[in-house]
Amino acid sequence: MTTHRKLTPDEISALERLGNSAENWDAVEVPETFSPSGILQSRLEGHVVLDPGARIVRSRVRNYRIGEGSSVEGVTALECRSRSAFGNGTAVAAMNECGGRTVPVFDRLSAQVAYVLAIYRHRPQTIAALEAMIRTYAEERSSELGEVGRGCRIVGARFIREVRIGDDCRIDGASMLCNGTLCDGCRVGVDVKAYDFIAAEQARLDNGATVERCFVGESCRLDKGFTAVDSLFFANSHCENGEAASIFAGPYTVSHHKSSLLIAGMFSFFNAGSGSNQSNHLFKSGPVHQAVHLRGCKFASGAYVMSPALEGAFTMVMGHHSYHHDTAIFPYSYLIEKEDRSVLMPGANLTSYGAVRDIEKWPARDRREVRRDTINFEEYNPYVTGAMLRAVDTLHSLEEGDPDAAEYGYNKTMIRAAALRRGLKLYNKAIVAALGAMLGRGASSERYDGGGRWIDAAGQYITLRETEAILDAIDRGELPTTDAVDNRFRVFFVHYDDYAHSWAEQVCAAMLGHAPTAEELNDVIAAGRNAHEAMRRTTDADRERDCSPEMAVGYGLDGDGTTRMEDYRAVRGLR
Repeated sequence: MTTHRKLTPDEISALERLGNSAENWDAVEVPETFSPSGILQSRLEGHVVLDPGARIVRSRVRNYRIGEGSSVEGVTALECRSRSAFGNGTAVAAMNECGGRTVPVFDRLSAQVAYVLAIYRHRPQTIAALEAMIRTYAEERSSELGEVGRGCRIVGARFIREVRIGDDCRIDGASMLCNGTLCDGCRVGVDVKAYDFIAAEQARLDNGATVERCFVGESCRLDKGFTAVDSLFFANSHCENGEAASIFAGPYTVSHHKSSLLIAGMFSFFNAGSGSNQSNHLFKSGPVHQAVHLRGCKFASGAYVMSPALEGAFTMVMGHHSYHHDTAIFPYSYLIEKEDRSVLMPGANLTSYGAVRDIEKWPARDRREVRRDTINFEEYNPYVTGAMLRAVDTLHSLEEGDPDAAEYGYNKTMIRAAALRRGLKLYNKAIVAALGAMLGRGASSERYDGGGRWIDAAGQYITLRETEAILDAIDRGELPTTDAVDNRFRVFFVHYDDYAHSWAEQVCAAMLGHAPTAEELNDVIAAGRNAHEAMRRTTDADRERDCSPEMAVGYGLDGDGTTRMEDYRAVRGLR
């Protein structure tokens, strides 16, 4: 630990000759190896602490500690004007604009703890306990002295007020940073404005992004004028140009277009097309409604959803939808607009190569190092498979209720008879593939009982039973800190394969009417492998169609048909 001392009279004189001044030189602390040449044409006010190698050039610094090897250059004001928690404890009105799901953020917030705070409001004792933990942590992080960590570079910024800056951060040309924390490795660029915020490890705010009362998670990027207020963004989310207000953006939420508008909703592994709009236009009782787009949903260009609404995982949404649909039990579907109606095509996305590509690209694009958010990437899992099982039962019930119907109504959507029958075939094949895959991993163990309903807790697949057990432990005081809560979620994550295996085995037992033998389980694994290969042949054919001559329109403009395909393949990187 660095030992600090006061300046000597000779050092003060040398500093003044270099154009520096101080409110009180006695309040400046320096290391034993201090050299005045590192401070140039600057103003030091209040309590300033310099670690070895710290540099301040043409800047005003008040009540800050500048870490080892860090430089502050051309900054109008780097100041801590009063005691601050540096954004810890800031109340963020996520999902509900009226604040009914407010999440107090802090610099160790995980997606799972945020999910509990936002979703489990019907457990006031649990919420109160978590909020008390966060208040205690915020007070522990409070100080009258701001801090710049080791190896930081802060250049050309205007006002940085009450901001704790971690190690190896870069701030270049930011306009205003106020009451926040930049964790290790953060990058903040030109014209950024951030108020009452937390930016987790390796987060990036750049090119005029504006955030107010926001949490920007690990390796997230807000760029190119994106504006966000009262919103949470978790691991690897990437948003540019558009606007967000009161959203819970789970891992890998993506929006790149100027015309995108996301208000009062929950998203994860989400992609917003150009002109997409998820908004809240029912203000009869105020802005109290919300929409939930489960994992992997996509909005096509121009898609519009009026809250409240809910779509199943991996649903492609096209067109306008204003009737407040609920298709949660129909994953991998298309929801399209036709003749001013919401038309549901169950399971249609199972034939799309795009869904396969998405599932494969997410783990490959994981840039995190700390990995505080617990994320499952498994394509075949109890959560989505359980929804497909419920979807099959529902489709059978609809068909049996009127076998000759041309179409069926379901939760403000319409399902055509042909789409219903096709959906049954697709879901049944996917269920076989999923059960085989889960039985092929993990092992049978009474210790890891995965039976019952599963949920997707902001990226983590986990049983509802275990989630409620964690919350009960919080209520009993057995998990006194948020770190302890996160550890309980991680313990389940470590043994996920065994829990998923247990769930699949119990499903097989229910289907067979008895506990499956080892031979029967091996048969299910083999059938699952065959079903998966058949599904991949379908999605590969979809990819081939996307690479066909019919899709090469506009290529090889100055050549013949051969040149068109040569140009197309060269540009697409095809062989």
